[in-house]
Amino acid sequence: MQKHITEQTAIFISVVKWVFLSSFIGIIIGAVITFFLKILQYAEDSQSLLPFHYYYILPFALVLTVWLVKTFAPTAEGHGTEKVIDAIHNDYGKIKISVIPIKLFATVLTIFAGGSVGKEGPAAQIGAGVSSWLSVLLKFSKNDRKKLVICGISAGFASVFGTPIAGAIFGVEVLIIGVIMYDVLLPSFIAGFAAFTTAQLLGVNYTYYDLHFYQDVSLDLPLIGTVVVAALFFGFISDLLITTTKRVHLYISGLPFNPYIKAFSGGVAIVGLTLVFGEQYLGLGLSTIRDLLDPAPFFSENIPWYSFLLKTLFTSITLGAGGSGGIITPIFFIGASSGHAFAAFFDPSHMALFAGLGFVSVLAGTTNTPIAATIMAVELFGLDMAHYAALSTVISFLISGHRSIFPSQILAMKKSEMLEMKIGEIIDNADVELEETKLDKIHDIRDRLKEKSQKIRNKKRRDKKTED
Repeated sequence: MQKHITEQTAIFISVVKWVFLSSFIGIIIGAVITFFLKILQYAEDSQSLLPFHYYYILPFALVLTVWLVKTFAPTAEGHGTEKVIDAIHNDYGKIKISVIPIKLFATVLTIFAGGSVGKEGPAAQIGAGVSSWLSVLLKFSKNDRKKLVICGISAGFASVFGTPIAGAIFGVEVLIIGVIMYDVLLPSFIAGFAAFTTAQLLGVNYTYYDLHFYQDVSLDLPLIGTVVVAALFFGFISDLLITTTKRVHLYISGLPFNPYIKAFSGGVAIVGLTLVFGEQYLGLGLSTIRDLLDPAPFFSENIPWYSFLLKTLFTSITLGAGGSGGIITPIFFIGASSGHAFAAFFDPSHMALFAGLGFVSVLAGTTNTPIAATIMAVELFGLDMAHYAALSTVISFLISGHRSIFPSQILAMKKSEMLEMKIGEIIDNADVELEETKLDKIHDIRDRLKEKSQKIRNKKRRDKKTED
């Protein structure tokens, strides 16, 4: 009995401790992210004040961004979330305080000038930076700091998009592929709710989408079949985005020029692409996402089917050239526009549905977070979306393979029993190979098919000679 009471007392103290700490962290991060969002909104509203097209300053903005990051906070480079994941796995979440102002200013500058980046990565990195700084200030242990930094990711994501449950799950699910860290689940939920509520109280308005397809969750077998095909497509789109982003970054990094020339040239390239294809691929692209998700077909009818390809290119060049900002908002754009393109060819009666499925499924495929993506679908689009979203996100997650837009994710599962890989390594070092026995079977099947094909060809030749 005494042992039981001791156990329950220890758990009670731990729960109270983390309820207090995560609430405190969530409120602070909610206030900081509100400040970030207000500045970002002011910057976007100020674009029209320039006497010329705002994106003409992008080459100079990218040069300034590269200089700021290199000079004051090298870990603020890139799209934010990746650096936080790396810090959690390799340094118990320790992040320098200089990351917070530099990431904030560099992201605002990049988006103001038209760089194709998002706001959630910086929010996650800023939230994690605040958590790390407070942990050091209050002399917390390494393990407690690591937990609080994970809470910072959840709080940052929840307060940016207005999805507290998905934000909390994302912060936990994004770290290790195939494992949910249950010991951080309660603090993450509380931090996400606290940050979201704080941001709302301070005047942040969130956008939710009315995609009410049915009065009840009905079973539509033909539609389910189409959703499965769409999910396969979204998995390949996820792979395309990851591959393109990585290769463009490697290509630009390998150019024999100093980083400022590369930044300026990247900005010039984006300006040139904008003059050819239009401004809708610059910045956050939220207005285009809203049009794609509007059930009224009028709003999205002029969006070209290849929009997801152009947004992928714009985003890859912006980040590869040194722009600062997140990648999740571009993922939403790419996902929604790819869903719109799929529906235009296969099911025009459900354009908004497939845009919404693409929105969350490409997120699941590129970040390996199918649970968070499914919950986000419910929070943003409503319960009627849940069963289709769950099916689509999981298939997309599997089809995208053992790769990620965040290469520091740790791999803790195989997506196919036919594969061999190093479990417990970061995903870039997983070294995925086909199992020898499965490889032999595939080779055997291939050889049999070749032999059968050759017999058919020989028979056709004999028949033709007989006819002659």
